[in-house]
Amino acid sequence: MSNFPTIKSWPAEKVETKSTAALKPFAHNPKIHPEKQIEQIAASIEEWGWTIPILIDEKNNVVAGHGRLEAAKRLKIDSVPCMVAKGWSDEQKKAYVIADNKIAEKSGWDDDLLKDLLNDIDDFNIELTGISELELDSIFLERETGDTDQLVEWEGMPEFISEDPCYRKIVVNFDNQQAVESFFSAINQEYTDKTKSIWYPQKERRDLESYRFTDDNE
Repeated sequence: MSNFPTIKSWPAEKVETKSTAALKPFAHNPKIHPEKQIEQIAASIEEWGWTIPILIDEKNNVVAGHGRLEAAKRLKIDSVPCMVAKGWSDEQKKAYVIADNKIAEKSGWDDDLLKDLLNDIDDFNIELTGISELELDSIFLERETGDTDQLVEWEGMPEFISEDPCYRKIVVNFDNQQAVESFFSAINQEYTDKTKSIWYPQKERRDLESYRFTDDNE
């Protein structure tokens, strides 16, 4: 006999279409959706259509799918697929608002398999995957050393003086992931898990491979 808990009904058992205008976002949703992300979700919908229904309660309050709803409005979509969480208590709904976003943050990437997938779709518009150019550079940074640490790449190289001296450096500490996302959204810059420093205003990135460093012994 299965040990799986008995559940009266699954929200995903039935998908129904609801008017976009009738759906009401959760007023106290703690998850922030930056403008860039909304644009990416909208582009994803345009490419693949609607793949994940919005989760709502019996009064059309959105429990999960706020980003998709906002993207639908930007695309002027009149109605969207929804699934209804029937019989959920207020506590269950509020807890799921957190769980739906927080649990997903616990996952990680197998970098080798990710590289293989990206190589397989080399001719596809990579931006539709949500991976930025900066992240691509980080993913494919590994070279002969087999190390993705940029400092290792510079070992043995002669020192050089930066043409762009820094006016001032400030260390910014964040309490949580939401604070990180809010900060980079506010300054309109992208970041990855490997981001250690940034320029503000953002400087044009240089192709370091085009530089040739020499020393007096050459």
